[in-house]
Amino acid sequence: MNSESAKVVIVGAGLAGASAAWRLAQQGVETLVLERTKPANASGSSHGSARIFRYPYLDRFYTHLVVESRRGWDELEAVGGTRLITPAGSLDSGAVRNPRRLAEILGAEDVEHELLSVDEASRRWPQFSFDTEVLWHPGAGVIDAETTVKTLLRLAAEAGAQVISDWEVASVTRNGSGYALTAADGRTVSAERVVVTAGGWLPALLGQLDLPVDFVDRVPELQVRQENAYHFPYRDSADTGEVPAGGQTSWPTFIYKGADIKTYGLPGGRDAGFRGQKLAEYNGGKVLPSALDQDGQIDPANRERVIEFVKRFAPGLVPEPYAETTCLFTNVPNEDILIDSCEGITIVSPCSGQGAKFTPLLGEFITDLVTGARGVPDQFRARGQRF
Repeated sequence: MNSESAKVVIVGAGLAGASAAWRLAQQGVETLVLERTKPANASGSSHGSARIFRYPYLDRFYTHLVVESRRGWDELEAVGGTRLITPAGSLDSGAVRNPRRLAEILGAEDVEHELLSVDEASRRWPQFSFDTEVLWHPGAGVIDAETTVKTLLRLAAEAGAQVISDWEVASVTRNGSGYALTAADGRTVSAERVVVTAGGWLPALLGQLDLPVDFVDRVPELQVRQENAYHFPYRDSADTGEVPAGGQTSWPTFIYKGADIKTYGLPGGRDAGFRGQKLAEYNGGKVLPSALDQDGQIDPANRERVIEFVKRFAPGLVPEPYAETTCLFTNVPNEDILIDSCEGITIVSPCSGQGAKFTPLLGEFITDLVTGARGVPDQFRARGQRF
């Protein structure tokens, strides 16, 4: 394959871009992936070993998509020869989270679950202090994002795709019937079609794509946040956090959404030495113009909010983080996914803190849109929403 041209060039080798590369290459489409640094690097949204796979959404449309996505994960794990989702189960609670309504939706989609009273849940999970009914669904788990990216790119390469690291795209311009992609250092490649899966860098890159003004005007405002995540040690020394081969985590994942704070937590895995639970306030970080503006600095006020939440909600944890980090959320209005095309360029923003669980399905949607096999749900199209 000529590294200076391809039928489809993908900008960004995160979870969405890697999944698209795998699916396109599976269909024999000549595919080239350009990554600004290294795949699954720590400055993006697809690194590390700890992302939540879970089913409940207050919008049944998305719960149904998770059911479909799970089949893709099963295929990917089988073909890739490695486990990518470690079983953990998940607990949903908090008045805003609305566990009872979530249970109704899981029932409608035939997803295994239980709706528990505060007392029932507290007896089963004494490490938590619940203040509402609790939804338990055992099919949830912990996604190893980094291993998933590497597995997808390996399978894509085996099917004929090429991945080039340290290739930062500065612009995409029309070139005859196709496009020329120019790097920050002046290198160029050509493509018939371009897929932009640039995560938090998309807001800065959008104006450098040769797209019609009316289409750009329909693209919703993308909100990039520098989130703060903390690892709290397990109080019980028996909770090592390490998972035996074929086993599941000793602690579940959880989502808590109350009137005062919205949080999530999951076993931290190898990201912080298997010693504790990773917690964060959902969309609690500062808003950035784009990923180019991240500084990696923890917000002290956010740290204190999360510590106070741990004291109240998770007595099974020591309320003193032993590790902390920042990461990127790229939000689409209404917590939707954005996948749309115009004149040979496809832009994708699957995040809103939820993109990882849809990884195999994202590759299918992107591939179908690029090849013309079918469209994507109208909910994913650029509709001009603003925050």
